[in-house]
Amino acid sequence: MLDSFSSLVVNAVDKVKNAVVKIDTTRRIRGREQNGGAGSGFIFSSDGYILTNSHVVHGASGIKVTLLDGSVEQAELIGSDRDTDLAVLKIYSSGYSVSHLGDSSALQIGQLVIAIGNPYGYQHTVSTGVVSALGRTLRTDTGQVIENVIQTDIALNPGNSGGPMVQSNGDVVGVNTAVLRGAQGMSFTVDINTAKEVAGDLIKDGRVSRSYLGIMHQEVNINLRIVNYYGLEYDRGLFVSDLEMNSPAGRSGLLKGDIIIQFNGNDTMDSSALFKMLGKDTIGRTCELKVIRGTQIKTLYITPQRRPA
Repeated sequence: MLDSFSSLVVNAVDKVKNAVVKIDTTRRIRGREQNGGAGSGFIFSSDGYILTNSHVVHGASGIKVTLLDGSVEQAELIGSDRDTDLAVLKIYSSGYSVSHLGDSSALQIGQLVIAIGNPYGYQHTVSTGVVSALGRTLRTDTGQVIENVIQTDIALNPGNSGGPMVQSNGDVVGVNTAVLRGAQGMSFTVDINTAKEVAGDLIKDGRVSRSYLGIMHQEVNINLRIVNYYGLEYDRGLFVSDLEMNSPAGRSGLLKGDIIIQFNGNDTMDSSALFKMLGKDTIGRTCELKVIRGTQIKTLYITPQRRPA
């Protein structure tokens, strides 16, 4: 008989495992097709749309998807967004098992999470861990800055990229994306709320147009004395850990250590909230930024620019 922890994991995996796929790519090098990288993905719609990582399929000349039952299909790249390291593929048969996308804003630090993927080609490998931190900003080996990532202690390896992170009820709450070289017990996942927004844009337009500020940040709790003194509606904000000098943030007067609490009149209690506000409608438009600096609330003005390609 299974213990309660094992039962939770087994039941969660059972709900999503049939939607998880293995992805293999080929690349054309000097006129010849050669094996490329491999990764994972998961089907999120009954008509065959798949979420994975952008870096898994970047530069691929061919993409092959293997389902749990061993069947293999050629996939079409619908769109890719390197800013979030997300991509959408499509396969064209029928009768697919579909994962259920959850709500990552409800995640809590310490919560049990489960990763399913294909590390080193070992199909449908399961790993467990906990949420270590929320709202991180990650700079990858290529220099790309990915926002809204969830930090966990799940053991991820090459081939896990693009696979789902699920919670105990089987809902997908993230897309596994990266591990830090040399670090142990640290892996990163793009939250599913961001992935939903990006996937919708990629399916509709094939690309994502958005503005950017040029900051690295993480979600933090605001001192309760400050919350009560100013009558703030939320007790969380975005701590500015670094900023690019030649960027909208670098020109706005924003400083490291500031805590962003409002952008354009809307509260920024988490990374997903700010991400949704930085759409194409804010490109070149001067917006109000409210921050906590020390114990004071300051108002700055920032003009988001189009995210560089």
